[in-house]
Amino acid sequence: MVQPSQPVADPRYHTARLHQMLTELAQHARDDVKQINEPRAQALFETTAEVLDGLARAYTHYDEAAEPAWKR
Repeated sequence: MVQPSQPVADPRYHTARLHQMLTELAQHARDDVKQINEPRAQALFETTAEVLDGLARAYTHYDEAAEPAWKR
């Protein structure tokens, strides 16, 4: 994602950026699960991924609910 040179007031820019970061971090945690053999760490990383997925869904729901407001 390209970084703007000036602050962006549109919250959609920020929600999209955070959504992407949360999704990538969740995938990173899941990738780490495959690389380690310690069950407690695997459970921790998988739980982390699930929590991050839930946060990413919250951003999606925010964007979907806000969509009509952007069409004014």
